[in-house]
Amino acid sequence: MSDIKKIGLIAGAGSFPLIFAAEAKKAGREVIVAGLKGITPPEIEPYAAQISYFRLGQLSDPIDFFKKHGVTKVLMAGSVPHVSIFGGIIPDLRAARLIFRLKDKKANAILGAIADELAADDLELVNSATLLEHLLVKPGLLAGKKLSGDALKCAAFGWKAAKSLAALDIGLTVVLRDRVVLAAEAQEGTDACITRAGEILRRLRGSGSSHALLVVKVARPGQDMRFDLPVAGAPTLYTMKAAGAGTLVLEAGKTLILGMEDFLAAARDTGITILGADSEESFS
Repeated sequence: MSDIKKIGLIAGAGSFPLIFAAEAKKAGREVIVAGLKGITPPEIEPYAAQISYFRLGQLSDPIDFFKKHGVTKVLMAGSVPHVSIFGGIIPDLRAARLIFRLKDKKANAILGAIADELAADDLELVNSATLLEHLLVKPGLLAGKKLSGDALKCAAFGWKAAKSLAALDIGLTVVLRDRVVLAAEAQEGTDACITRAGEILRRLRGSGSSHALLVVKVARPGQDMRFDLPVAGAPTLYTMKAAGAGTLVLEAGKTLILGMEDFLAAARDTGITILGADSEESFS
């Protein structure tokens, strides 16, 4: 990437595309942004050398937009509501053909097919952590106290459960107490999953255990680093605090922290323990 002066950005929702665009501009790159109408945060515009907004379901026009501006490398950042992928959009002809060819309509299959379409026009989809490597979770204790033996056993069980969930492309997060899964993430997202677990915990208070909730978030097995990376940020820690969760386990090397300084400050503020793990052996 050091010799690339321009990079295309397919920008979804949230702070991820904003952080990337800011880092890329700071590094002297021209960021050519293909935004999604009603999804991409407008705050991205000051970081864009060029920006155009497209309707969800358009494929030909964004590709032409990138080629017009001399882009050869493209990065995807930010979330797109999965419900929008399955309904409420009118695909252009190229996108309709892509969807028709798919054997399944899971997000990863769709994103992989989009990557292939970009490649057909000599546009390389690059690692989503490009220029953000310093924000990837590192193995080991990031914040808080060292986990007890019981907490490590709970984390190991949660890791297996989350990996099984991720392998089915359902979600990436599970919330546990005493090696019992109280909530598993689906379409609602990590924070809503944690909130739901907190509601269950409140109903179970007095059932014999005072252990706080433990949250495990992982990448998919064989995670394609070009898209849909797990992310975490300070808001998740405050959601955990409100839900009664005291520990967060994140997969190292594959999870991006959106705003590392704010994240670590929130960890200190909430007293939440954060552990980076890269395998089941991390808990032994």
